Amino acid sequence: MNILITGCAGFIGNSLTQKLLKNNKNLNVIGLDNLNNFYSVKLKKKRLSLIKKYKNFKFYKVDLLDKKKLENIFKKNKINIICNFAAQAGVRYVSTNPEKFLESNIYGFHNLIEVSKKHKIEKFFYASSSSVYGEKNKFPVNEKSNLNPKNIYGLSKKFNEEYININSNKHTKYIGLRFFTVYGEWGRPDMMILKLLDAAYKKQKFYLNNSGNHWRDFTYIDDVVNILEILIKKKYRSNQIFNICCGKPIFVRKLVNTISKKILFNKMINTKLNKFEVHKTHGKNNKVIKFTRVRKFTNVYEKLDSIIAWHKKFRYLI
Repeated sequence: MNILITGCAGFIGNSLTQKLLKNNKNLNVIGLDNLNNFYSVKLKKKRLSLIKKYKNFKFYKVDLLDKKKLENIFKKNKINIICNFAAQAGVRYVSTNPEKFLESNIYGFHNLIEVSKKHKIEKFFYASSSSVYGEKNKFPVNEKSNLNPKNIYGLSKKFNEEYININSNKHTKYIGLRFFTVYGEWGRPDMMILKLLDAAYKKQKFYLNNSGNHWRDFTYIDDVVNILEILIKKKYRSNQIFNICCGKPIFVRKLVNTISKKILFNKMINTKLNKFEVHKTHGKNNKVIKFTRVRKFTNVYEKLDSIIAWHKKFRYLI
């Protein structure tokens, strides 16, 4: 079986690729990434080196905006399953670079769908986000909750979901994955935990959004890829959407204080709420638990020492 994973040098895409290659010797993975400089290219290349060592892995440096190159890749490789994790991320990046979200998350997504429709793809997994829900007052949110994104990033992910409903291949099953604040070793340096650790190492000030008075449903990367590996092997009668979340939101201020004490950091600057951020994310994960039978989720406090140790070893990449 051949699986195409886009964004294979990104956090989730790379973590899933490693797990699949390690656990499935008869599986071939074709990896795509444009290695853009939204955050450290050094980190992306290091992640990439971890999967290039496998003989059953093939890499193409390609942007989803390049439809011709995509078509050539599909012609050269018999692809059975697609996992699309290539996207412009970063909610705060919206205010300065909205066109990046439109290009990558909408036009790039369109190209991948159109090219894949010409081939016999069994399953098409794609990254959505908790950002599609927007600001809510009632929690937890489930897959049937109303969608009202607060920023262009969330809007682009909502567009992806709706695009599938009106322009997909009836022979392919499309599985949307609404990720909630995925964290862990090898994570994105623009996300809160690694960003705080990096500020401490560089002896810089750390600006804490809304003084930390908000909640996030932190979901550990190993839990995420365990679920994804099971979902990939499942059979589907129809298109699906899954919340990929721990289901137990964490108060950010408390988490930041805990990390600060561990690393003896005291250069915290409280700021006002960013208008693009929501106050709380809290997903209901009953559907994915029932489908995969994965019931145990990692608490973020259990992994802080491991992430701090990872940062100490690999902070030169950030």
